[in-house]
Amino acid sequence: MCKPDRCSPIVLRHWPRNDQHMTSKPQVLTLITLGAALMTAPAQTTPSAQAATDPPAPPTLSSTEQMIQDIKNPFSWLNWGADLRIRNEYYNNALSLGSGPTSGPFGPVHAQDYFRYRGRVWTSITPIENLSLNARLAAEPREFMETSTFDTYFERDGMQWRYGIIDNLNVKWKEPLDQPMTVTVGRQDIFLGDGWLVGDGTPEDGSFTTFLDSARATYELKDYHTTIDAIGIVQYARPDAWLPTIGPSTTQGENPNAYLLTDQNEKGAILWIANKSLPAANVDAYFIYKHDSAINDYPASIFSDNADIYTFGGRVSGWLDNHWDYSAEGAYQFGRKQYQYNPPVTAPLDEDYHDLSAFGVNSKISYHFKDELNDQLSLSYEFLSGDNPGTKTDEMFDVLWGRWPQWSEMYNIYSYVNETRVGQTANLHRIGPTWSLTPMKDMQFSASYYALFADQSVPTQATVPTAFTGTGNFRGHYLQAILKYKFSKHMSAHLWGELLFPGDYYTSDQLMTFLRAEVMFTF
Repeated sequence: MCKPDRCSPIVLRHWPRNDQHMTSKPQVLTLITLGAALMTAPAQTTPSAQAATDPPAPPTLSSTEQMIQDIKNPFSWLNWGADLRIRNEYYNNALSLGSGPTSGPFGPVHAQDYFRYRGRVWTSITPIENLSLNARLAAEPREFMETSTFDTYFERDGMQWRYGIIDNLNVKWKEPLDQPMTVTVGRQDIFLGDGWLVGDGTPEDGSFTTFLDSARATYELKDYHTTIDAIGIVQYARPDAWLPTIGPSTTQGENPNAYLLTDQNEKGAILWIANKSLPAANVDAYFIYKHDSAINDYPASIFSDNADIYTFGGRVSGWLDNHWDYSAEGAYQFGRKQYQYNPPVTAPLDEDYHDLSAFGVNSKISYHFKDELNDQLSLSYEFLSGDNPGTKTDEMFDVLWGRWPQWSEMYNIYSYVNETRVGQTANLHRIGPTWSLTPMKDMQFSASYYALFADQSVPTQATVPTAFTGTGNFRGHYLQAILKYKFSKHMSAHLWGELLFPGDYYTSDQLMTFLRAEVMFTF
C-alpha cells in the first residue's frame, strides 16, 4: 500500500525475524552517482546571435535531443514516452509505532528496507483532430532487504515480482459538437484542487498507480472564468476487475491472497465548480458522493467498509499581493458507515451502521521573498475530526480519494495503518511552518516542522489498540527535510527524510524514522 508515493503494509500475524539488518544505502548512493556520470549532454544548445530587431528564435535542439523527439513522435498522430523510477526506502517504527509488545504483529518487523523499481510506458494516438486514445502500462517489482510487511508478501524477503497493469486507458474528446468542453472516458488520473479529497484512486498499491475508472466532462465558461467538472466513478478493489493484469494479481502458493488497489469496491459522483475571476480569491465549490461496498479478500478486507458518504465543501485561494498567497478549504460530511472487523483483529466487532457527521479544514499561507534563492516561508494548518467514542454517531472525517502522502511519506501513510488504514488520515490537528529555497539552479530544498495533535484521545477504529494510551492527545513533533535535483530533462533525483518524536497519544516513545533515495529517468 502507500501513494503519489505510497505502499500498503498489511500483516496480521507474528513471524520470526532475521535480526541481521542488511543496509542498502551505499547501493543507492552509488546508483545516483553513476546515473549522474552517465548523463547526456544538455538538452539544448545556445542559439546563434541575432540582430536586436529579430524576434527571439526558438532554442535549437541538440542532435541527441532531436533524435529523442523524432523517436517519440514518429508520426503526426502518434507520440509515446517512458520512465523508470528507482527508490530505496527505509523506515523504523513508522508502521509498528514502536518495537515492544504493545506494537502487536508489526513489532518484530519494525524496521523495513526495500527497493521499488517502477517502469511505465505510455502512448497517445490522435486519429482525428480533438480526439485521442491514451494508454499507459506500468509495473513495479520490489526487492525487500528485510522480512516484509507489505501487501500480501508476508514473512519474506528478496524480489517480489508483482503484476503489470494498464493504469491509463481512456478516450479524450475535446470540443465535442463544437461545445466548450472536454470529455474523457476510461481509466485516468484525476487530481482536483490540492488533491485533499480527490487525488488517488488506488491507495493500496502505493504510488505504483493512482488512477480512477471514471467518466469526466469539463465544461468551460470562458467569459465567466469558470469551469464545471462532472465526474462519475466506478472503482473496483481488485486490479483485474475491469481489465486483465499482466501476470496474476494474487500471490502464488498454497493460500494465495489478492493484491488490491483499494479496500472496498467504490462508486461515486463529483460536481466541482471553479471560478478564477478574482486573482485574490479563486473560488471552488463541490459536492462529492462516495458509496463503499465491503469485500471479502482477506486480509485486506479487515479494513473494508460499507458506506454512503455525502461531502459538501469549498476552497478559496489566491495572491494577496506580490509576496503573499494562501489557500483555505473546508468540507462537511454526512451519511452512514459500517466498518468490517474480522479475527484476529482485537478491536470490538460492530456490525451496525453509524450515522456520519464530520468536518475538516485544510489551509496554508505563504510569503515569497522573491530573492535570488527563491526563499519561501509558509504556515499550514489542517483539522480532520475524529470519532467521539461517547456517541453513537461516527464523527471521523473521511478523506475519500485523498489517501496519498499529501504532507508526509511516512506519517499519514504508514503510521495510520494501526489506527485507521493506509493513508486514511483522520482525527488530526496539524500546524507548523515550511521553509523552501532554490540554493542553486535545478536544485530545491525544503524543511518542515509540524506539531501534531489528535482531536480525540481514543482512536475508535484502531486494529492494535495497545499502541495507544487512550488518554493523551499529543501525537508528537514531526520533522521533514527534502533535497531535489534535476540533472537534465531526462534525469532527476531526491533525498527525503522524516522524523517523529512521539507524544502521549502513543504507548511507545521510540523515535519514528523514514529515509528515501530516488532517481527518475524519463524518456
